[in-house]
Amino acid sequence: MDISLFYFADDAASADGGRYDLLLDGARLADDAGLHAVWTPERHFHPFGGLYANSAVTGAAVAAITRRVGVRAGSVVLPLHDPIRVAEEWSMVDNLSGGRAAVAFASGWHAQDFVLHPDPQAGYAARKTTLTDNIDVVRRLWRGETVTRTDGGGDKASVRIFPPPVQSELPFWVTSSGRPETFRTAGELGGNLLTHLLGQRLDVLRRNIGIYRETLAAHHGPAKRGRVTLMLHTLLGHCDAEVLELVREPFSAYLASSLDLTSRSGPTTEGIDELTEQDQRALLRRAFDRYSREAGLFGSVDTARRLIATLADAGVDEVACLIDFGVDRASVLKGLDRVADLARELN
Repeated sequence: MDISLFYFADDAASADGGRYDLLLDGARLADDAGLHAVWTPERHFHPFGGLYANSAVTGAAVAAITRRVGVRAGSVVLPLHDPIRVAEEWSMVDNLSGGRAAVAFASGWHAQDFVLHPDPQAGYAARKTTLTDNIDVVRRLWRGETVTRTDGGGDKASVRIFPPPVQSELPFWVTSSGRPETFRTAGELGGNLLTHLLGQRLDVLRRNIGIYRETLAAHHGPAKRGRVTLMLHTLLGHCDAEVLELVREPFSAYLASSLDLTSRSGPTTEGIDELTEQDQRALLRRAFDRYSREAGLFGSVDTARRLIATLADAGVDEVACLIDFGVDRASVLKGLDRVADLARELN
């Protein structure tokens, strides 16, 4: 089992400076401690995740201060962008990092994000199909192929990206919140899989991983296993009770911000923003209890070791530890020392 770091902070509007200190400090620690990779996301127009409007920018920052750790996007919302531009940006990150770049691609889920699209409604409706088509474009450009577009003079122009990337093939993931169809798509494309437990329980995850690997084998041969990365909110400490008390308030506030974002995401979430304040508090209590027990890496190293063994049995290859959910920086960094110790033990 590989151990990585993952970032998705809910503090874009809460500080006057130093917003990226934990990202940079954690990346340096991950690099020195032999962790596998550092993942940064793409989010827009909301404090939840709002520090990370462009994963290529944060990826370049991580690349510049590290020597060996992987530099990954988790995720690029590909239907929002021209795939040529995405290939250019991440080829630059690959060069800056000496060949350590990798990208998880997502279709996007929040309708408001598609204000970035030239045709927002059509772009949002077609995002699933656009994702697979544009992944193919990015991968072809990465290999040095050309794509043909119409230029400003109305003529056909064949273009390729510069600088050429260091890696001959782009390592890529497909991001899924738990829909079996997305696990199947990742298998069909021959990509890796990035997911989490916020929208699926462990037994569902196990089934979905089975779907992914069966599809992968059917399309790319039985030797192709792929890689499953699971994001987990993480804080390790001396004992379970101590950690749960430390994370209760900040993680509950983090979940509340997530609920606010979800309530604005579109017609599928109608009713969430109509809950009474008492009902919302009850919902958050249940969410905290579930996530802290089943969907997070909270507690002692012994507790983390047992959960990781269970995840490995389910087919997970890498745990990406989300660390920036509101706990004070000193406690997070202290917890990262325990994460590093666990990673060394596992490998």
